[in-house]
Amino acid sequence: MIRRRTALSVSAASALLLSAPLLTACGNAPRPGAAAVVDGGRITVSQLQAQVKAVRDAQRGSPRADQLVAGSGRLSQDTLIRMIQFRVIERAGKDNGMSVTRREMQRARAAAEAQSGGATALRAVYLEQGIAPGRIDDAIRMELTRTALLRKLGTAKVNEVFTRTSKELAIRVNPRYGKWDDTQGTAVLAKEAWLRTSNSSQQQA
Repeated sequence: MIRRRTALSVSAASALLLSAPLLTACGNAPRPGAAAVVDGGRITVSQLQAQVKAVRDAQRGSPRADQLVAGSGRLSQDTLIRMIQFRVIERAGKDNGMSVTRREMQRARAAAEAQSGGATALRAVYLEQGIAPGRIDDAIRMELTRTALLRKLGTAKVNEVFTRTSKELAIRVNPRYGKWDDTQGTAVLAKEAWLRTSNSSQQQA
């Protein structure tokens, strides 16, 4: 059984949603309409915008709406970074024989809610990180996968695995969101390292 953390460490310093123009296909830029390309598959601008909208809608429905919106100045960029990181972690887990069962997910979600003070409180914890309620299970699954990799391989080796996997996936990012750094596992503007943990993540560990 995997010991769990309740929040993915890919924390949020997030951002107002800006309309994202189509790119022209040149150089290393993604194909038109892509926010990023990962392993030859596009993360489209519309997919990114849909996730950002889900966060914004949840923020506006929160009692702390003004604070949450004001404190998420790079939401589009950070959401895209998380979407890419989830794909890298998922691939690294698969390549190293890691899988998370539905039962483990249910237990982890229940434990996280209990530690946070209930389902509403847990949603608030994730919303602080720019994660919409509908994406909490994805975040927990990725954290379980990463925790299992850490336990099996150790921190130094996991960083190597993430970097290698990131390179193998040939990640290209729309320049408006930054330039992807395989070693850091982020678009360079965010400067968010693979294994850095946020205060919220540490509190929920």
